[in-house]
Amino acid sequence: MSYYFWINLLSISVPLIVSFDRRLRFHHNWKYLFPAMAATMLVFIPWDVYKTASGVWGFNPDYLQGLYIFNLPVEEWLFFIAIPYACLFTYHSFEYLIKKDYIGPYARTITAVLIIILLLIAVLNPERTYTFVTFLAAAVFLSLHLFVFKSEYLGRFYFTYLVTLIPFFIVNGALTGSFTPEPVVWYDDTRNLGIRMGTIPVEDSIYGLLLLLMNTTVYEWLRALDKSRINPEKVS
Repeated sequence: MSYYFWINLLSISVPLIVSFDRRLRFHHNWKYLFPAMAATMLVFIPWDVYKTASGVWGFNPDYLQGLYIFNLPVEEWLFFIAIPYACLFTYHSFEYLIKKDYIGPYARTITAVLIIILLLIAVLNPERTYTFVTFLAAAVFLSLHLFVFKSEYLGRFYFTYLVTLIPFFIVNGALTGSFTPEPVVWYDDTRNLGIRMGTIPVEDSIYGLLLLLMNTTVYEWLRALDKSRINPEKVS
């Protein structure tokens, strides 16, 4: 198996095994999780295919199996399964283990500040396509949460995102050359800000936020639909 494949496998292995814990019972939520991942892949896979073809980023064949689907290595497809699974398992676990939403009271303010910062950076860097598209897309999606969805779970989402930054630096570092002579995923730094957190482009942190938020949004929407069918009088 390839190096990139092992990264995916190690990322999902513990969350997948613990999903069957009799207290967490995360496997009961697979009916929300898998459609959420599928819907998110419908956005991120075409984006990935286009950016790879455009040379915004690419993949080092020395760390791959050699199997490609729509010009993307199969490991990249698995990335969009392994990482969201691990993150949403973490989100679910915190919901079970930590009853109080500590960030909830500040979630709207945090979201508004993020939108302003992301929009400002995007507007100032229209020629840096990875920066522009990622920051603009994240700002638009956060705006939907703030003004349209008015999501009540953003506090828990932000808490999960902050915690998952720790494995993010490990996994993304492994993909961008922190532990190997050459990176698995390379970037054209003329298409981004050129700011690296170790070996990781700063844009990847916003890309990860958008990826996780989109998965969480569909996941929570499906859960709400299910609850409304079971207990319609409890859903406002």
